[in-house]
Formats: sequence, C-alpha cells, structure tokens
Amino acid sequence: MQQNTTEQDILQALSERGDQLAPETEVISAVLESLRARGGRVLRKDIILALIAELESTSDVVRLDVLRVRLKLWWAIRTALMMSSYPCRI
Repeated sequence: MQQNTTEQDILQALSERGDQLAPETEVISAVLESLRARGGRVLRKDIILALIAELESTSDVVRLDVLRVRLKLWWAIRTALMMSSYPCRI
C-alpha cells in the first residue's frame, strides 16, 4: 500500500530524531498501522483523535502517562510539519 504524503511526513519527522524518540515512534507507528487497516488516508488529525480515544479508554496510570507524553510530542511534530509547509512571509 502506498503511503500518502502526510504519512511520509510523519514518519520522516520521527526518523529524523533517531533513537531518541524510538518509543514514541513505536506508538505512533502502531496507531498509523491501525488507522491504515481501516482503509483510506491517514491524516494528522486522525492520529490525534486515535491517541485521545486511547487515553479515554485506558485506566492504567502508567499507560496514561505514556500516552499523554506521546500526544504532546505528536502535537509538537504536527505543529512543526504545518509550519514547514507554509511559506514564510516577512
């Protein structure tokens, strides 16, 4: 299955940070795979909604903390990707 540009951007942003974000990459890759299995495009907002849904359905305190960190990281990556896709105007 061909990855759309959004997925490529996401995976590239994660891979650029190397082993430093290996656990985050693993979680977000799992979310991407799950969303891809449903069919259609995977958008940035789909990943955010999937992470929020998992937060809401998890009662394990440690897992909740991990997911919160992943969501914050994802938001930072999403913002960086959005900023890089718009031309800078002075």
